[in-house]
Amino acid sequence: MNPHTLDRPLRVLRVCLHLLLAGLLALVVVRAFLDGLPRAPFVAVAAVLMGAVYAAGPLLPRVGRSPRAAAGWLAVLGAVWSVLLCLTPEGVWLAFPLFFLHLHLLPTRWGLPVVAVTTALAIAGFIGHQGSFTIGMVIGPTLGAAVAVATVLGYQALHRESQRRQELIEELRATRNDLAAAERSAGVLAERERLAREIHDTLAQGLSSIQLLLRAAERALPDRPGTAAPHVARAREAAQDNLTEARRLVHALAPVELEGSSLPAALRRLCATTQQRSGLPVHFHLSGEPFDVPTPYEVALLRIAQSALANAVRHAAASRAEVTLSYMDTRLALDAVDDGIGFDPAVVASRAGGEEGGFGLAAMRARARSLGGTWTVESAPGQGTALAVSFPRDVAHGTAPAGEGR
Repeated sequence: MNPHTLDRPLRVLRVCLHLLLAGLLALVVVRAFLDGLPRAPFVAVAAVLMGAVYAAGPLLPRVGRSPRAAAGWLAVLGAVWSVLLCLTPEGVWLAFPLFFLHLHLLPTRWGLPVVAVTTALAIAGFIGHQGSFTIGMVIGPTLGAAVAVATVLGYQALHRESQRRQELIEELRATRNDLAAAERSAGVLAERERLAREIHDTLAQGLSSIQLLLRAAERALPDRPGTAAPHVARAREAAQDNLTEARRLVHALAPVELEGSSLPAALRRLCATTQQRSGLPVHFHLSGEPFDVPTPYEVALLRIAQSALANAVRHAAASRAEVTLSYMDTRLALDAVDDGIGFDPAVVASRAGGEEGGFGLAAMRARARSLGGTWTVESAPGQGTALAVSFPRDVAHGTAPAGEGR
């Protein structure tokens, strides 16, 4: 239920309360004159004064905003009502609308005691005018106070529940929008990576092979002027130009984290960003002398590091994590270690249907193996998690083997 849907019933209740108090004041004055009370003129004056004080309340902005101002206005209204109660026993009827005013304008810790005091004054005034005591004199005002308390507290509880539901709905909407945006972003990044891999593995490799074949054909031509040599040279130049353009496309489609920076810089920035956003201390280590790595392998290592750190933040309850990138003589390796709660790879594998982990682990493993790399994970309950991925240098290095274009 939207809390705004409760505003209209509240306005209706306020109008009804105004009409109720005005009707009761008129009834008190009429009864005083019909019963021939000698104090009837004073009753009329007190009733008019109480009506004036009551009407002044909605005209004072501070009454609705400040509990102190509301308490002052209610004190004056209660004093005038006490005078009216002393003049006529019918003044006890006006206690009922006063109950609602106290509970509506005052905090609950103040409103309930004031309602109790008002109930006691109503009972005392009624007994004083009757000159005797009956149980009905207590039941009437007490029952009226109980009805008012139940009504107001019930409405307040309903309004709070409606507000909580509305807040929850807004949070769900915001979460849904965030998830949709994240899915769109992930889809765009995945498509960029796919296109980069496709261009690198097909067009760029094909053009590189054409370049090598044309170079071999040029060397095999007779060492004399002819009609074929210029055509071969132009074909080599065209292949080289298109290979350069294909490589530019691959770099343009690479993740934004790698734009204008190296893989170590991107990983160092990833660790710093993860620590800043989650509060988990993440340290990056670089080992060995960096060498050129084709974009698909840089993307794979970066994405695997992102997934590993995301798991450490979301699931591992770790207090520390480390990411190490190692440039070795024979391999390029990435290690991600955390001291979290760990897990049983066999249990996760049986639950997710993979060999070594859940969907995230399976995605990392598939990404590494699709590029000819190895991927392993070591973990046990209470002993943290260590993840390692590596590529042979002759695969990951940008200059080998022959025909492998960047």
